[in-house]
Amino acid sequence: MRAPLPYKVRSLGHARRRKDGGHDRCGILTRMGTGGNVRIDVGRSIQQSADEAAAAIRALLAGRKIYAINLISSPGSGKTTLIEALLARFDGKGGVAVVEGDIETEIDADRIRKHGVEVRQINTRSSCHIQPSRLLSVLREMDLSETRLLLVENVGNLVCPAEVPLGEDARVVLLSVTEGDEKPLKYPLVFRTSDLLVITKTDLLPYVTFDVDRVRRAARAANPAVEIFEVSATTGAGMSALLDRIEALRAAKNG
Repeated sequence: MRAPLPYKVRSLGHARRRKDGGHDRCGILTRMGTGGNVRIDVGRSIQQSADEAAAAIRALLAGRKIYAINLISSPGSGKTTLIEALLARFDGKGGVAVVEGDIETEIDADRIRKHGVEVRQINTRSSCHIQPSRLLSVLREMDLSETRLLLVENVGNLVCPAEVPLGEDARVVLLSVTEGDEKPLKYPLVFRTSDLLVITKTDLLPYVTFDVDRVRRAARAANPAVEIFEVSATTGAGMSALLDRIEALRAAKNG
């Protein structure tokens, strides 16, 4: 029988991002010694490292006047399709670079490579989001000399990516009508911390039970400032308004 460990892990995970942009601690390791228990805050150390990497990303992009968008959604909501639409819109108007995040494979990166832009794949393996340190390493390896817009497709997940900033200028959350209209109620953090909410696959509304007004109310209750767009990549409905807004945001930073 193994001897008991000299410590107890009460909880260990990512520090939670609060509405004010700070983080709550959630990793506490308690060591048992002769002088009593010693609390070691693991979460603070992990989050400090992530915050430092995010700050370095922000500085790197600011120095190059690159506008960065962090795309978050459940799997299959249309992140890669939106990226392809943006690539078509910005063709010839300034360099676009893309970082694809997935647990495994380069399927999405291969789709983007067909557009002839700078793209890198991050396979997170067991991690449910892109780590800021991984993104920073990748960006330092990329040729960003002509880049004006950086698109980061995070791992398909509404929880972990919402908790970890990547030094982005804007966070965009996608919600497809096939997922259910209760998502802003079940996963409020990602809607609270996003700048834009994009409701996708609206051409399927006649075939699913999805209350757009309920989503709008819940999203605005979580974040009154969130900008909401309804789009269909299949029909093109709403895409121009969304792409115009993203282009305006990029242009404002790039001067």
